[in-house]
Amino acid sequence: MKAAAPAKINLALVVGPTRDDGKHEVLTVLQRIELADRIELVEAQALEVEGFPEDTLVRAALEELASSAGVEPRWRVRIEKKVPVAAGLGGGSSDAATALRLANGTLEEPLADEELLRIAAGLGSDVPFFLAAGPQLGSGNGSRLESLHLPQDFFVVILLPSHASKTSTADVYAAFDARHGPAGYAERRALLLDRLAEVSHPRDLAKLPPNDLASSLLAEAIRAEGAFRADVSGAGPALYGLFHDKRSADSASRNLRRLGRTWIAAPAWYG
Repeated sequence: MKAAAPAKINLALVVGPTRDDGKHEVLTVLQRIELADRIELVEAQALEVEGFPEDTLVRAALEELASSAGVEPRWRVRIEKKVPVAAGLGGGSSDAATALRLANGTLEEPLADEELLRIAAGLGSDVPFFLAAGPQLGSGNGSRLESLHLPQDFFVVILLPSHASKTSTADVYAAFDARHGPAGYAERRALLLDRLAEVSHPRDLAKLPPNDLASSLLAEAIRAEGAFRADVSGAGPALYGLFHDKRSADSASRNLRRLGRTWIAAPAWYG
């Protein structure tokens, strides 16, 4: 069994104070894109994960699935990485969700969607999104999802800046707290919901507030290439630009290569 494990971008990310569980309250607009890893899963004598030695999340997902289903974790998974690692694009979460879905399909008694979502939420706040279809509004710690009807007729240019490196996501959040980032969360949350309600055309996405958690001066360089919106995705360091047509996206992608690696992708509805 094979399936794509698409990346995501955060079309908006508003971050609030720390919750009782130690995670931050967030409100985020999640959009899947066609840039994707490939996951191949077959039944095996024991659990094996190949192709990406740094993986821990796919293995954890399948171990939890097996435990919940009362079976032994007997799958061999091969991960073909295309999504940049630790870039704010959710590649690891997508791999885990895709492997979870494929493995569940091999069970004599597959777990219900609600149970898969429970497992996914225990793996990470982004993982449940990759089990859902279409763009989603994530709230709580990001794993509580609500379907959104957003325009999908645009193109995305991803820029991973040269020599970019990201400290841990925990460190990014710690820096956010240190600069008193949570202050004014209620107002920013309300603004995002108001602006989201006004979106009916791709250009309306430009009205969404900027990423609370991370920013980059390179967003201006992407806008200078014709993007109607540009921002950091998640905790970064990858940025995205939204373009009305593929010709503009192609041109921008070529010109932005002086700043780092680039990819062009269209929105994706599902894996």
